Amino acid sequence: MSIKLLSAFILVLCVTAISGQDKTGYDPQQVFDPTFLNQSGNEYRSGNGAPGPMYWQNRADYVINTTLDTVADAITGTVTITYINNSPDELNYLWLQLDQNLFTTHSRGHMSTPVGGYRFGNVEFEGGDSIHSISITEHGSTVSPQYVITDTRMQVMLKEPLKPKGDKITLKIAYSFKIPNDGSDRMGITQTQNGKIYEIAQWYPRMEVFDDIQGWNTLPYLGAGEFYLEYGDFDYSLTVPANLVVTGSGELQNPKEVLTSTEIDRLNKAKESDKSVFIIPTDEIAKPSTRPKSNGTLTWHYKMRQTRDVSWACSKAFIWDAARVNLPDNKKSLAMSFYPVESASDTTWLRATEYLKYSIEFYSKTYYCFTYPTASNVAGRVNGMEYPGIVFCNMHAKKGGLFFVTTHEIGHNWFPMIVGSDERKYAWMDEGFNTFINIYSGQNFNNEEYKNDRTMKRLTDIMTHPGSEPIMTYPDVIQPHELSTLAYFKPASGLKILRDVVVGPERFDYAFKNYINHWAFKHPQPEDFFRSMNDALGEDLSWFWKEWFYENWKLDQAVDNVQYVNGDAYQGVDITISNRGQMAMPVEVEITEANGKVGRVHLPVEVWQRCDKWTFHYPSHTMVEIVTIDPDNKLPDIDTSNNTWMVPRK
Repeated sequence: MSIKLLSAFILVLCVTAISGQDKTGYDPQQVFDPTFLNQSGNEYRSGNGAPGPMYWQNRADYVINTTLDTVADAITGTVTITYINNSPDELNYLWLQLDQNLFTTHSRGHMSTPVGGYRFGNVEFEGGDSIHSISITEHGSTVSPQYVITDTRMQVMLKEPLKPKGDKITLKIAYSFKIPNDGSDRMGITQTQNGKIYEIAQWYPRMEVFDDIQGWNTLPYLGAGEFYLEYGDFDYSLTVPANLVVTGSGELQNPKEVLTSTEIDRLNKAKESDKSVFIIPTDEIAKPSTRPKSNGTLTWHYKMRQTRDVSWACSKAFIWDAARVNLPDNKKSLAMSFYPVESASDTTWLRATEYLKYSIEFYSKTYYCFTYPTASNVAGRVNGMEYPGIVFCNMHAKKGGLFFVTTHEIGHNWFPMIVGSDERKYAWMDEGFNTFINIYSGQNFNNEEYKNDRTMKRLTDIMTHPGSEPIMTYPDVIQPHELSTLAYFKPASGLKILRDVVVGPERFDYAFKNYINHWAFKHPQPEDFFRSMNDALGEDLSWFWKEWFYENWKLDQAVDNVQYVNGDAYQGVDITISNRGQMAMPVEVEITEANGKVGRVHLPVEVWQRCDKWTFHYPSHTMVEIVTIDPDNKLPDIDTSNNTWMVPRK
């Protein structure tokens, strides 16, 4: 066909489709933008969304020794960081995170906290990191370097540049800080009837990430934006009063020094049990018999390999139970819960280990095998926060609330603990992905005991606020009332639409797991995810990524007209539909005939590549009574009043 004839054909097609109709204002050129996501891949990040043949990332290994002062509610410690520069660049200085500096009255986070407070803000607490000394060992020489602290960042100047491709440096830092009671809902102290619960996080100076995208990633910690961290091995020791019970990320190295023989026997039993076993039951809380000694201190020693962070908690008020976690390939882990007597009932934390164990087993089987030897769920003031191998959930959560906060927080061990995205910039790559996989953990738990009945219509109302920012907005910039929508629900809903409507579950699941395998323990960017999915699916989904993640467009599909061929119902019917919003999606249409026959037509998104209206033929043999677009309500259509055409009633 000649170009001229083809152009004429397309023109006739579109004109025919919109004949007698007003145009909607939909612009297909914005949706199907040929300039979007068309940058070339490189040796670091391939065009297919996988790490390139010369992909690199730096490494940070930590040895930490910390003491908890329960009178002053303070931490004192030293951290020794071995940092390896695998990049092709020479580094003249290093950047570290001092997250505790959020908790001062002169921090950027405090100064940008709204009057009246904010969940992730700092409310009138004067704390912060005190740096007592820094030494650097480099190329056999140890020096005390110059350093500058700016809010939650510390820049350390090097006497000699850190050479590319494998040069190593060791930093030793002595530090201390006062523990905030309310640590931006990520850590803190909770008073219970049997003593304080300490949930400790962001508790040591940590390396910033140096990557191939922008070099040092030095956005300050303001509260809403979370973390971007290098991987490495951790060896940490916690010296606490002897009457406290500790749980931490990783595996306890010295159980005989900090546990009684009875507790060790119970733990060994739990490692072989699919039902929860009490290590410290209710009637033993805070009793001297639960501790190897009654006075002084004990040092709990933990190790964790291939992780981006560690966290811990301690209290004399803990009930402690545990159960075996069954992983693929006959691997095992251990799920544990720590909670006060106030939380111990059949509707609350007595089922916490059950929820934790189930979630780890489900995600391991469905997405990627859990890589840590233990997982702990800790009850306290924190409403919900995640760290590698340990999560903090609210002590008052119960029933479905406790299940969903548990399955959500431990789900973060896949995003971003295994797939190490940049939470400080792209909350949707951890919160959104995790909320997405939570949909299926909820659906499959105990015969849908806690089935989530959140409908697409309800989510549509949430996701379509006029003036709302795009998903790609940095979390610290998102309006507080929009954070849950843009970081959690909207990205999760988009992935579910992609899975259920656009490509189908089987193809999506394969591509999604392919992405996880590509980027496990690495640092993906949004474009890496988009390219990885496109490649594994064999689809150019640029239109979807643009409209869902970069824009705040609305979807409004409508049934416009139903017309019989030559006025004869037996010859079939031509149905005209329109795309009245700026967002485009595939179309599902259900047709009900007078003879009771119900049929469906699935139209690909390509029908909207040129036109805002589309006419298709349906081979009916009797009168058509009802035509419904999106009959299963799977799409976020903002106006469902125009989704159905019905034969006029006399």
